[in-house]
Amino acid sequence: MHRFNRRMVAGLVVASLTALAAWNPTPAAGTDQPGDGAPLAAATPPNIVLVLTDDLAWNLVQYMPQVQRLQQDGMTFTNYTVTDSLCCPSRSSIFTGEFPHDTGVFTNGGTDGGFAVFKGRGNEDRTFATALQRQGYATAMMGKYLNGYLPGDTQGGALPYVPPGWSDWRVAGNGYPEYDYDLNENHTVVHYGSSPADYLTDVVSGKGRAFIRDSVAAGKPFLLEIATFAPHGPFTPAPEDLTDFPGLTAPRTPAFNKLPADAPSWLAGNEPLTAAEKTAIDTNFRKRAQSVQAVDRLIRDVRTQLAASGVAGDTYLVFTSDNGFHMGEYRLTQGKMTAFDTDVRVPLIVIGPGVAAGSTRPEIVQNIDLAPTFQRIGAAAVDPNINGRSLLPLLNGEPATGWRNASLIEHRGPNQAADDPDLQAVRAGNPVTYSALRTASYTYVEYTDGEREYYDRTADPYQLNNLAGTLTATRRAALHAALDALVNCHTQSACWTAGHVTA
Repeated sequence: MHRFNRRMVAGLVVASLTALAAWNPTPAAGTDQPGDGAPLAAATPPNIVLVLTDDLAWNLVQYMPQVQRLQQDGMTFTNYTVTDSLCCPSRSSIFTGEFPHDTGVFTNGGTDGGFAVFKGRGNEDRTFATALQRQGYATAMMGKYLNGYLPGDTQGGALPYVPPGWSDWRVAGNGYPEYDYDLNENHTVVHYGSSPADYLTDVVSGKGRAFIRDSVAAGKPFLLEIATFAPHGPFTPAPEDLTDFPGLTAPRTPAFNKLPADAPSWLAGNEPLTAAEKTAIDTNFRKRAQSVQAVDRLIRDVRTQLAASGVAGDTYLVFTSDNGFHMGEYRLTQGKMTAFDTDVRVPLIVIGPGVAAGSTRPEIVQNIDLAPTFQRIGAAAVDPNINGRSLLPLLNGEPATGWRNASLIEHRGPNQAADDPDLQAVRAGNPVTYSALRTASYTYVEYTDGEREYYDRTADPYQLNNLAGTLTATRRAALHAALDALVNCHTQSACWTAGHVTA
């Protein structure tokens, strides 16, 4: 029996979800479009906990009983995608509610990405944290921030830098190995070593629970983001999980070790996976399943703390990932950055006040929608220049009449920075710059080298038959126009309109 089955019966104290106060029927003037979800008219606004994982794909959820418990107790979004299947651009979209073309963050570093570009373009002054802190929230950031952030960097000040909007800051730089890292703990750099107690996922779990206790004791609503480095490579499990899932192998889906018909040139040259590559993929998939066990315990322990503090029924808990991860699909070894669903479609699961247990929503939603959702939960105004839309109407079970039917993915490549933790060889998948349009039924991709992909995911769910060459000139023109409208939208109203495609 797998170990995760035994954990299903572990003690978990969870308070029942309760309905909250009525919605204020009138949004703040000039802040949102109609139907975006009005602020909550509650005496004490709900709390928010965001658990953001790194490179967690849907195929790992089956090994996470606490995440499955979240699905039983809350809402699962089945068509949630990221704006780019790469860490820093995706996280920038989460913080701001904007596409990469508006954050300016397209990569993990250099002149078009990373922490320096995010900060330099003023994005830190307009995150969901700054908005909620102005509303009186205690705000905490734990774990991973943005690529290029260093805990000891003062950014020209006298003390190690803490971005605006955060009242409690416990953030690492290179925390990927899970050991021997530094945390900037509220302007003080603290080193953690290699003992079992230093395992980073467990450390941020403990600090997150302490923040919950302190915030409740202070009588303040709180926002807590715990951003784990797990299960990002080098895929380091906690000591107690090192022997879990013996013999586990990566899923052999129909896309495993198979090229799509008429594959784009960045992919078409990949030969079949070797025996050694398959062995490495299986080993690393097993290590990824092991490494998310600590994340699963984190979720259990945070929920237990919320219940013990008496705020479980007044707290939204959101579980998601910054991007997915392919392992053997399309003859790619392991990585991300593609427009395939393995990389862009990730879990989004929410429990909270008024969220129906065991519910699902098929609407097209993206990571740009998280910031306006959090701001609406906290009754904060939402800047009309952001690109996302509050998910509160969907979370509240309202009809999705008029919801968008298309999402945008935009990626800049190939990535060749030697110091990037996400550097990938061609064999792992390192496409040239592209923009992609994804609806519930198809994916359309335009590369800057002129190549195109079109997958009918209804007939071809594993995206193995590129039909771009069969499209009529009229159809190609319509798809290009729809994609171009999203690539060039810069306000909530314009992006909402562009997200309703007829192509």
